[in-house]
Amino acid sequence: MKNTKDNKKAVKLTLFALTWPIFIEIFLHMLMGNADTLMLSQYDDNAVASVGVANQLLNVIIVMFGFIATGTSILIAQYIGAKQEQDANKISVVSIAANLLFGLLLSFILFIFAPSILKAMNLPPELMESSLLYLRIVGGFAFIQALIMTIAAIVRSHGFTKDAMYVTVGMNLLNVIGNYFVIFGPFGFPVLGVTGVAISTTISRFIGLIAMFMILHYRIKGSLPFSFLKTFPKQEIKKLLKIGIPSAGEHLSYNTSQVAITYFIASMGTIALTTKVYTQNLMMFILLFSIAIGQGTQILIGQYVGAEKLDEAYKRCLKSLKIAILVSLGMAILFSFFSKPLLGIFTDNPEIITLGSILILLTIILEPGRAFNLVVINSLRAAGDVKFPVYIGILSMWGVAVTLSYLLGIVFGLGLIGVWIAFIVDEWLRGLLMLRRWKSKKWKKMSFVQKETEAS
Repeated sequence: MKNTKDNKKAVKLTLFALTWPIFIEIFLHMLMGNADTLMLSQYDDNAVASVGVANQLLNVIIVMFGFIATGTSILIAQYIGAKQEQDANKISVVSIAANLLFGLLLSFILFIFAPSILKAMNLPPELMESSLLYLRIVGGFAFIQALIMTIAAIVRSHGFTKDAMYVTVGMNLLNVIGNYFVIFGPFGFPVLGVTGVAISTTISRFIGLIAMFMILHYRIKGSLPFSFLKTFPKQEIKKLLKIGIPSAGEHLSYNTSQVAITYFIASMGTIALTTKVYTQNLMMFILLFSIAIGQGTQILIGQYVGAEKLDEAYKRCLKSLKIAILVSLGMAILFSFFSKPLLGIFTDNPEIITLGSILILLTIILEPGRAFNLVVINSLRAAGDVKFPVYIGILSMWGVAVTLSYLLGIVFGLGLIGVWIAFIVDEWLRGLLMLRRWKSKKWKKMSFVQKETEAS
């Protein structure tokens, strides 16, 4: 009995040790985006909307980098659980090379086709020029983010979640300092607006990438076998894509559906578009608790599954889910009480503040549903059940979220409130279906490392 209690305590401490640095790291990533928004709001509301739309597109690209990064994280966690460090290091090397090439390709596409992409977004004419500048600068160097994501996935899966957090702290400080100079122009520095913010973001990410490479070199057990790339690593690429494509497919479906919904919102006018950007910036601070718990749980469950501790994995997901629901609900209620002052940080437009306050009130219903998806989907992926979330995600995001957003927001004239109702229905439907899948325990036979062991 004593040993059981000690084991439970160890697991609980491990979850906390993994989760709190991830929480702070994600918080600071969000702060970087909000720093751009907040500082630009002192410059021009249209600039905020421009950056918001460009970032919506960049989020889709970042998700595509997740094809490799997600597969890397899950495979390394399972290999570490199975005590196969050499295989984990091979996967690390292959993932870095693969995401660099993929990142360079997508960066080139974004730079060349940015005008056509923004025109297809139905962007108001007054936002076009600044959105194009931001998208070309940040998007043209998107390969930097691809490498940061990949190395961070490697480092986190080895349990060094604090290191990635420290790098993010540094990137944020550099970004805020850079924003201050290019937006407010102290000491005679030229005021560059959106262009300057894009340059500041890119430079801070580049310095962050250098720091991540240094951490990778000093932290990972054994030297990474880059010589392994002399021959094409067919088997390792196959493993990464087998996990990564379905896993990132769910994220890609979500972000492309959000682009479609942003298209509907753009037709409602600049006020609606700006309100969406401000409100979702605040909502992300509620969401980050569930994201951090979900990512910490994914690492633990990956290691449990690799070590064939399947009952521990099952219980860990359900415990993490309860924590995520309670915390996200509490934070949503807290934010709803202070919604007007919080929105007032970004704007003094009464129309935006009133509408945004209603949307944050609806978030009390929305966020617990989103907690289901963030925790349970990460758990299913970590266990090797990567296809089911994609199938359900595509059906619900497009069949429910996009369809209802159009019907309620445009056809029935409910505007952004109709869009938020569509979000609520989508998140709860998917979340409950994911929980049912986890409880079915079909994932117990889907471990990638276990399959390899059985085959050999």
